[in-house]
Amino acid sequence: MQRKDSLKLSFFSWIQKGIFAQISIDFYLKRVSIVIKTYKSFYFKHFNIMNYLSVENISKSFGERTLFKDISFGINKDQKIAFIAKNGSGKTTIMSIINGLDEPDTGQVVLRKSIRMAFLSQDNKLQDELTIEESIFASDNESLKVIEAYEKALENPEDEEAYQKAFDAMDQHNAWDFETQYKQILFKLKLEDFKLKVKSLSGGQKKRLSLAIILINRPDLLILDEPTNHLDLEMIEWLESYFAKENITLFMVTHDRFFLERVCNEIIELDNGKIYQYKGNYSYYLEKKEERIASENASVDKAQNLFVKELEWMRRQPKARTTKSKSRQDDFYVIKEKAQSRRKENVVELEINMERMGSKIVELHKISKKFKDHVILDNFSYDFQRGERIGIIGKNGTGKSTFLNLLTGTLPLDQGKVVVGDTIKIGYYTQSGINPKPGQRVIDIIKEYGEFIPLAKGRMISASQLLERFLFDAKKQYDYVEKLSGGELKRLYLCTVLIQNPNFLILDEPTNDLDIVTLNVLESFLLDYPGCLVVVSHDRYFMDKIVDQLFVFRGQGEIETFPGNYSDFRAYEDSNDVAQKEDNKTEKKEWKQNNPTGNLTFNEQKEFQKIEREIKDLEIDKTKIEQLFSDGKVADADIEKKAKELENIIKKIENKEERWFELSAKMEG
Repeated sequence: MQRKDSLKLSFFSWIQKGIFAQISIDFYLKRVSIVIKTYKSFYFKHFNIMNYLSVENISKSFGERTLFKDISFGINKDQKIAFIAKNGSGKTTIMSIINGLDEPDTGQVVLRKSIRMAFLSQDNKLQDELTIEESIFASDNESLKVIEAYEKALENPEDEEAYQKAFDAMDQHNAWDFETQYKQILFKLKLEDFKLKVKSLSGGQKKRLSLAIILINRPDLLILDEPTNHLDLEMIEWLESYFAKENITLFMVTHDRFFLERVCNEIIELDNGKIYQYKGNYSYYLEKKEERIASENASVDKAQNLFVKELEWMRRQPKARTTKSKSRQDDFYVIKEKAQSRRKENVVELEINMERMGSKIVELHKISKKFKDHVILDNFSYDFQRGERIGIIGKNGTGKSTFLNLLTGTLPLDQGKVVVGDTIKIGYYTQSGINPKPGQRVIDIIKEYGEFIPLAKGRMISASQLLERFLFDAKKQYDYVEKLSGGELKRLYLCTVLIQNPNFLILDEPTNDLDIVTLNVLESFLLDYPGCLVVVSHDRYFMDKIVDQLFVFRGQGEIETFPGNYSDFRAYEDSNDVAQKEDNKTEKKEWKQNNPTGNLTFNEQKEFQKIEREIKDLEIDKTKIEQLFSDGKVADADIEKKAKELENIIKKIENKEERWFELSAKMEG
């Protein structure tokens, strides 16, 4: 009995000294750690989940500014994860840390051994002196080495022994299908001229080449930073389909919300320094995020009510505190922090003092424009009406931006005329953006339009107040313009266009470099914009929300008007494609029924397979040259040479198809 009493006394003395509490916490944390590790081991073993990469408690600060603290998440095999965060919140820094280009202040990134990881950044790492083909082959991929040897053997057909060796190696490594796949990737990304050197490529072509190299090498884990930038709609939809059907592990940053919807099966969001994970696509993310914010706000409301009561108690308490009141005092500051943590949702507010629109808006009378043989417009006419919201879509190079420059008089017409109504004031947001003077600050850009800006109903606001409405706080307004991120520059430029009070607004790729939060803000503003709107954009989600009519640029001066948004247009196009495929199936079935059958010898089977591959390659070469003529990219001096080359390819295709039909006629079925 005495021993028990002495133990009790020791027990309570430990509590008073705080020793037992510390021991208990340490013991508890160790036990929790063991349980978590055991659970992870069991989960990954029995559910066949392989962890590729783990981000463990990383933090990063720049001076006094903390970007994020103690954040963790993992990437597992076959996950397709989108990473979402506001501009300036540390998204790019996290991408750099994951790829070893930056170091966290605390924590670590652990990559599973033997995992091959590739990173598509905004800055290309290509070698200027290499050609497209050499850049593709400059890797350790065994199949690419075999294909490279085969391509060289084709260039020297007189060396039969080398050709046969290369041909046999293609068979041994099953490289024929791989060759077809990588050429298809290059063709889809408009990189058909393999002999072009990297230094002669545009920025967009370099980005597409970097993407092609990653796709061709098929790493275990792909880290992608804005993969749809510099791609036209056709390329984006092909890449979307490719990622959706391939068993591939992705971690990417993208503002393309259709891409998020159709490709990703998980979304990780960095919001106010914390990580939130959503096991679903973009629609699921929006739904669950709304629920989370509602729950957080309800929690804040409760804390605010409690804060009022605790504040009253704090004010009437005497200076001398008991142990109990000291504890309550500490709790008070926790409640205060919670009560003051309500989210501040950013909303651009700008009541434009828009000029009244007369009956005549903008009229296009049989306008034409071409560059050598490349036709942009051919006798195109259109009368814009009040409140029209028109989107312009088409492949790169079909003349979308040129059309906007003709519309605004930036480029001269070859023939026809553009008539602008007397009451029309055009605002033109171009891809070139702002060209600030050296040492110019953000507020200086706005003050060029005046210290005070007129709004609707005779009211005015200062330049500083206007910038606040465009999400530039007081500190940011005095930053040098060259320090702004790409998204912030776009937002500032948009501000300068809108404060001029246009009633006919033209936007050329306004969504580039904007994060999803800012995109939602811009969309909300444009939905309430009362004037005429003309938009060129590859952002399908944005186009669906903003426009109700399309100009479809088909190339060579062919422009179709379509009543509806982008999704309506795709549904219409897809229905036509299905009908065309059914017609093709019927033709093939009838051909088979009308042809005799037979058996092929072993050598004939090999010949048949080889002819099929050769026809595919020739068809790709034929399409490349036809596209060059279509885009007007053939120099006058090369026209005859290219025409003969095309003629020879067509003859080869015809000869090989004739032999293919002979062999097909002997096949069974």
